[in-house]
Amino acid sequence: MLVEGFAAPMFATNCWVLATGQGAECVVFDPGMPDVSLQLSSILDQFKLKPVAVIATHGHLDHTFSIKPVADGYGIPAYIHSQDRMALVHPERVLSPEFAATLAGMEFVEPQDVRELRNGEILEIVGLTIRTIHAPGHTAGSLMFEVSDEVLISGDVLFSGSIGRTDQPTGSARDMEDTLRKKVLPLSDSLRVLPGHGPQTTIGHERKHNPYLNSLKGRF
Repeated sequence: MLVEGFAAPMFATNCWVLATGQGAECVVFDPGMPDVSLQLSSILDQFKLKPVAVIATHGHLDHTFSIKPVADGYGIPAYIHSQDRMALVHPERVLSPEFAATLAGMEFVEPQDVRELRNGEILEIVGLTIRTIHAPGHTAGSLMFEVSDEVLISGDVLFSGSIGRTDQPTGSARDMEDTLRKKVLPLSDSLRVLPGHGPQTTIGHERKHNPYLNSLKGRF
């Protein structure tokens, strides 16, 4: 599997590009802010990739800002969980009041083709099998994606040594604990984790060293 990515200039949000190899079709996850179309096109050109879908792990603007220019620019569908779809048009509904205030006067419009995802859906695209895992806690509609039993796109659920915050609108510490216990801990140690921010890791490493997972082991 070919895995490429870059950190968007604002908030260092990781944008991931997955394909079976060079010269193939690909899927783009979490194109951030500001418009990262040029950074993305550089990777696509370098590896001769053709995007066929763009997927958001959740509705926070640092993960969705470039979804419309990418989706509409390449004429491809955009995927997001049904509970976070409203954030494509109203990002302030899932942001802190301070951040939301900076958006005053800005207008947000959905991509032309938006498709809603739910837990357990399987996307068979670009030669990859992408399993959708609903993982609320950071937002109500947060998702993780297990890709061909090799990779986990974890969004802002699981980071190297940490987890996503739960204090913003639609976030929930109780939901996050439930997600970690029921959705993360059962995953295979061998899975390579591509998080929304920070360095890559593995489930095995996090099971041993992530304090948030360690605190739950006795209750799994």
